[in-house]
Amino acid sequence: MSQSYELKAEARETVGKGSARELRRNGKVPAVIYGDKQTPLAIALNYKDLYYKIHGGGFMTTIATIDVDGKKHQVLPKDYQLDPVRDFPVHVDFLRVSKNTVVTVNIPVHFINDEKSAGIKRGGVLNIVRHDIEAHVPANEIPDFIEVDLAGTDIGDSIHISAVKLPKDVKPTITDRDFTIATIAAPAVLKSEAEESEEATTETTEEEGDEE
Repeated sequence: MSQSYELKAEARETVGKGSARELRRNGKVPAVIYGDKQTPLAIALNYKDLYYKIHGGGFMTTIATIDVDGKKHQVLPKDYQLDPVRDFPVHVDFLRVSKNTVVTVNIPVHFINDEKSAGIKRGGVLNIVRHDIEAHVPANEIPDFIEVDLAGTDIGDSIHISAVKLPKDVKPTITDRDFTIATIAAPAVLKSEAEESEEATTETTEEEGDEE
């Protein structure tokens, strides 16, 4: 799990588009903290602090503490919006969490032991079907990533979720099928050779048919 961090914030007395625009002009980003059966809390965060957290990686899967005028809230980012042109944050939604909170998050997938894959050694290509896995997980136990072991895989193999060792209490949201995470595809050269062989077999069959 990524290292938790703390952000300073101030409560917003007014909300709305006009208020949000004024905040941004003053180097602040409007945000809201909600959940845990409490009244939503409108806040303003420092633009620079938030920018580096969002673009630093792991933002959506890391528990944070937000200090709002001296009162601390443990939260998990649930959504954020970026300016489509300049890529800076314009709004963030935070969910209040506790030790009993279960959240739904997308956990990145990391592939290991590619040097132990016979298929990749022979020139096979790792075709990633899912770069992350959506799962239900306790808020204070969100893993940084899920490891997928490529050892022993060969060309033509598919790696399904059932073959992945998931961390404790991580439950995929998809439960009705053994979904594919990645495949080992044949290299272009082998594909080309296979196609040529198939074409040659077809031509031979057609020629034999003409002779008859």
